[in-house]
Amino acid sequence: QVQLVESGGGLGQVGGSLRLSCTASGFTFSISELGWFRQAPGKERELVAAITWSGVVRNYADSVKGRFTISRDYAKNTVYLQMDSLKPDDTAVYSCAARPDGRSGYAYWGQGTQVTVSS
Repeated sequence: QVQLVESGGGLGQVGGSLRLSCTASGFTFSISELGWFRQAPGKERELVAAITWSGVVRNYADSVKGRFTISRDYAKNTVYLQMDSLKPDDTAVYSCAARPDGRSGYAYWGQGTQVTVSS
């Protein structure tokens, strides 16, 4: 019943932009925080950015600061990741995840969307 669905991935150009969306549905509890993660081949999964449903941004990874922006839309139950000034190193599978109120970790995950940035 709980579902997180990502969209917006695909092929990006160096210096270009993409916007990822993640829509949450089926929750019977309050979501404390949503985060965007990415994992490139041969690398650890990393937290890119996280935002509370009150709109407080917790962090950006150092590698994306100044280029990526996380935001949310209450009405659509959607969190976005605006990616600007894309670099080849941004190539990864991007996943959104939700942390419910009262939980210390992210309990629900989307299937992920591939982002490939051409060099």
